[in-house]
Amino acid sequence: MKRVIPILMAGLVILMMVHGSTPAKNGETAEELFFAANNDYKEVRYDDAVAGYRTLIDRGYESGHLYYNLGNAALKLANLGEAILAYERARLFIPRDDDLAFNLAYARDRTRDAVSNEGGFAPVEMLGLGSVTLFEVFVVFTVVNILLFGILCIRLFTRREWTYYALIIAAILMITTTSAAALTWYANIYDDRAVVLTEEIAVRAGPDADDTVLFRLHEGTIVHTEQQESGWVLIHLSDEKRGWTEAADVARIR
Repeated sequence: MKRVIPILMAGLVILMMVHGSTPAKNGETAEELFFAANNDYKEVRYDDAVAGYRTLIDRGYESGHLYYNLGNAALKLANLGEAILAYERARLFIPRDDDLAFNLAYARDRTRDAVSNEGGFAPVEMLGLGSVTLFEVFVVFTVVNILLFGILCIRLFTRREWTYYALIIAAILMITTTSAAALTWYANIYDDRAVVLTEEIAVRAGPDADDTVLFRLHEGTIVHTEQQESGWVLIHLSDEKRGWTEAADVARIR
């Protein structure tokens, strides 16, 4: 049985999600909208919950828990595409959350197309950097650089043997964290994944409704985008399976 209870974190989530308590046009603060949406979910008003979470996102508020809750509500409405999209976006903020991983796997199991839903940047996945956020990597990078320059400053006043070995270790750590930061940044900037939102889409040979249908895909499938042209987007699953579909039928994860 899937776990779809939203995370209700009174103070911490709101501090992560918003910068202050900015009132909405109708007088409601972001905190009030967030808790109202959570309450709609608990009261089985899933349409209202989804609308509330979308309103916050449209106003520029983002957090892993906000996207996670949106995914739960969308899944309850059987909106598989929106649920997977929200869960994937939540992973950008909370990649190691067990409940999120469980619910995302549950949603993926219900997609109709037998394709891989991973397809991340290979070096990042191989090094395990997919389980950390870009912010976390840069925090470690900053700390290591402060450590390195701190040791260099100490070396200006003393030439003790331990400072030499500490400098070597710090330099190795700096090279490692710099590489990790660069790889993670590259993976974030060039992440071309998108989620199919429509129940079924036709992938065509060209960006026109009259072009030949090459194959069809279904809601929740993760594809890769290449370029966009006049309301159409070129997508691919592999080098052999690629074609054009209407841009409104898919949404980029990043």
